[in-house]
Amino acid sequence: MQTALIHYWLTNMRGGESVLLELCKLFPQADIFTHACLADNIDPEFSTHQIRESFIAQLPGGRRHCQKYLPLMFKALQKFDLSNYDLIISSESGPAKAVNKRSGAAHICYCHTPMRYLYDMYDEYYQHAPLPGKAAMKLFTPALRKLDRASADKVDHFIANSRFVAQRIQRVWQREAVVIHPPVDTAYFAQASNTGTGDYYLFAGELTAYKHPELALEACKHMNRKLIVAGGGNLEQKLRKRYSCDNITFTGRCSRERLRSLYAGARALIFPNIEDFGIVPLEAQSTGTPVIALQGGGALETVQNNVTGIYFPAMQASSLCAAIEELESRTFYAGIIRRHAAAFDRTVFRDKISNFLQQVL
Repeated sequence: MQTALIHYWLTNMRGGESVLLELCKLFPQADIFTHACLADNIDPEFSTHQIRESFIAQLPGGRRHCQKYLPLMFKALQKFDLSNYDLIISSESGPAKAVNKRSGAAHICYCHTPMRYLYDMYDEYYQHAPLPGKAAMKLFTPALRKLDRASADKVDHFIANSRFVAQRIQRVWQREAVVIHPPVDTAYFAQASNTGTGDYYLFAGELTAYKHPELALEACKHMNRKLIVAGGGNLEQKLRKRYSCDNITFTGRCSRERLRSLYAGARALIFPNIEDFGIVPLEAQSTGTPVIALQGGGALETVQNNVTGIYFPAMQASSLCAAIEELESRTFYAGIIRRHAAAFDRTVFRDKISNFLQQVL
């Protein structure tokens, strides 16, 4: 079976690229189609596949800043010739599913999320966009929504990475989706084990407005709890200046090995934002570390309240402070937490994808 894997842009290694990597392992002969590829920034295993870029990559800055060509991406996808492929699997967060297929071919879309900046998070993205970005959003969004909804009709079957995203798919595209959680390298992180003696809390992730690191910082500053902030981003310098105090440490971006050690040594991970799924809480739980998570989004599927962590209900520092106090009054068992995380391992993902394909093809 000739298989084509379609990915929005292959320019770094994040959750979407981890899914694509597992699909490559399931389909070692598959060809990859993407808008832009930066080979030095991605896993070397991708180089064993033929990678074909759209015309976006040939435009000025098209590889490093391909997102600015979003209005052209639907046309670029339609120009891919997929007439020789029996199975098409698109990996969608940015535009990927708008490709054309031949009659008789199957198209399955693994959806990380419908594009948030076009739909339910439009206002938030608009608020933080520079003036040229605001103008572009106003100009192009209506047409992009129309193109995006039309491209959903090209898909035979949708897979969502969480129940939260499946609900968004139903709301935006009026399509049903099977839920298969994305792969987590739990075996790697399980090599470090939480001993229950950690004296600090951990925030791990990009320091951007969307991730709301200020909630963790404000709560720990107010409660005089030690906090390690592992990550970088456009808010890093601003947050370093604002929260310069003895109990808060900024590490910048960490290696995978260093992050594993930080997970294992923490009293708990603080996860203060709504994510479509969220890999970080499961990486932490793989070491046996509990999670304090904002009650919503993918965390409702990855964190078991009062078993592997604690929810806090409101996106407010006071709500997080109450959850920290609640966690400190309870006992959590590393073995139970680790077993929960293991259910999201990469091998589980591959098995579920294989079983789904057997059912629908």
